[in-house]
Amino acid sequence: MQFFKKRTNSYVLMVSVLGILAFILEIEKLSYTLVEWVTILTLTGSVLLLNHYHIQLPPKGNTLSMDSSVFLASLFLFGLDITLSVLFLNGLIFTFTQRKSELWKHIINFSIYSLMIISSYYLFIFTGGNVGNVHLTNLVPYIVSLSVYFVVNTFLVGLYFLLDASESLTNVLKGIVKETIVTYISTLMLSLVLVILISSQRNFGLFLFICISFLLSQAFKQHFELYKEMSEKANKDYLTGLNNHGYFKELFENEISVARESGAALSVALLDLDDFKKYNDLYGHIQGDALLKEFGSILMKESSDKHYIVARYGGEEFSILMPNTPSIDAYQWLNDLRKKINDTIFKGVEALPYGCLSFSAGVAQWEMETYSMSELLNKADEAMYFAKAQGKNLVQIYQDNFDSLDDSQAFEKQLEEAEQQLKIFLSKDVYTYRHSKRVFQYAVDFARKLELSDHERKIFTLGALVHDIGKLEIPRDVINKKGKLEPHEWEMVKKHVTWGKEIISTNKELEELIPLVELHHERYDGKGYPYGLKGDNIPKLARLLCIVDSFDAMTTERPYQKTKSYEEAIQELRFCAGNQFDAKYVEPFIEMIEERYCLKEDKELAMAH
Repeated sequence: MQFFKKRTNSYVLMVSVLGILAFILEIEKLSYTLVEWVTILTLTGSVLLLNHYHIQLPPKGNTLSMDSSVFLASLFLFGLDITLSVLFLNGLIFTFTQRKSELWKHIINFSIYSLMIISSYYLFIFTGGNVGNVHLTNLVPYIVSLSVYFVVNTFLVGLYFLLDASESLTNVLKGIVKETIVTYISTLMLSLVLVILISSQRNFGLFLFICISFLLSQAFKQHFELYKEMSEKANKDYLTGLNNHGYFKELFENEISVARESGAALSVALLDLDDFKKYNDLYGHIQGDALLKEFGSILMKESSDKHYIVARYGGEEFSILMPNTPSIDAYQWLNDLRKKINDTIFKGVEALPYGCLSFSAGVAQWEMETYSMSELLNKADEAMYFAKAQGKNLVQIYQDNFDSLDDSQAFEKQLEEAEQQLKIFLSKDVYTYRHSKRVFQYAVDFARKLELSDHERKIFTLGALVHDIGKLEIPRDVINKKGKLEPHEWEMVKKHVTWGKEIISTNKELEELIPLVELHHERYDGKGYPYGLKGDNIPKLARLLCIVDSFDAMTTERPYQKTKSYEEAIQELRFCAGNQFDAKYVEPFIEMIEERYCLKEDKELAMAH
């Protein structure tokens, strides 16, 4: 951080010196006529007013200040000297009236504006523009001048943020251009309008422009306030005033992006009020709503100090998003909250089984290999229902070993259904059917070798069985083609992961298989498809399946590739460890193959000879 701070300080000093030197070298006149002074003071007053009454733009609250329109119009009509004088007076007044801002910020702002104005002026002259003579039939000098104004501003500001935040130049510039391009196009239009008004009506034209700008700023301010009010209503739960389900998920996606980029901890909790239906049946929905509202206000109050994001998830369920909080800290905080709720008096809760209001909660923590927000919410949901199954009024952190006998029975049923679906391949592509069955068997053995939890084992093996289900959508002539595929055919084959995801998504019970079906062709080095995910951003089970799937593909007959022996395939796995495959799982897989399959292959070869 100290390094970045030194770089930004050096950059600020360099731009400040450059801007001030450019100003000193370019300003030629030190005295003006009375008419010129009136023009300078009028323009300076206009800039100050326009800076005060800027236009707020929804949805993000960006502001459009029309001071640049005045600078550009002044440049086109009165030349460089007067425009720089207006800039100097404006900067001087700002420095004395806004003392809360640090002096260096005023200096760097003045310097950037100097460089923008000077470079715009010379390009205006170079492209045929004439100061004072308005020729709007030839817009080229005006457009070029504004473009340079925009480019210089984007580059200088972008470079500062690049040095300050250590982000890539491309990302910084993209962000600035995306946020400001409309503003600068508006500035061009307004500067040309102002040129016309001043050239025809002089100071009265400028007065008209300021009046219109003021009225626009007030109208947009009211519009923005109304937009904010409507947005808040759309994002809030009408009963509790908390965030609603949809807005919570939007905020959740943003926090996941932050966690992914920064590596900071992120936990999510789902809470369900125990025996709320019984409370509703006893006292009616009106009193039930009052209880939800009171509970929601307590949640909001307790969460605000921690900057947690609270939402009503649905019915009597609530969700809490906990940035910068590992699951163990989230558990402790929720347990303290649970006890506080138990000790709080609510009307009528003495009739509930515990004699007080209680909730059951589940906590799950974001990990780099987590596939999606839905996966994390499912984990929190599973932990919450486990807490309920243990007797309610509990907080539970998600663990992989929540599986029960019922889960095993459900797994057997899912496996049977998946095999039935897979048999469709027999009529279309016997190779893919047999490949999927072999990958399934490898996955069973590999899961045992890695000692995966019961839950991971079930997901991994079931995902291995159906990972190529999307190939059902590929035309028979392409999937059974002898010889190398054409580029367009290969692109079609690559889409099987997306088609597979769509097929699996139709069955909610198989939702957890989606990462394996969609991502088993992602590579550890980020060169895979469909998203080019890299390293631990690829879910663990998808990384494991990539190894298993590739090994079987190498060691069995394919229409367009020569078969490798087990030894050759093992060498290939080792060669690609750390690039195509996650290196830490390659050797355990090879050990499993050598233990369970290589001896068997050797015997078969000996018998054949």
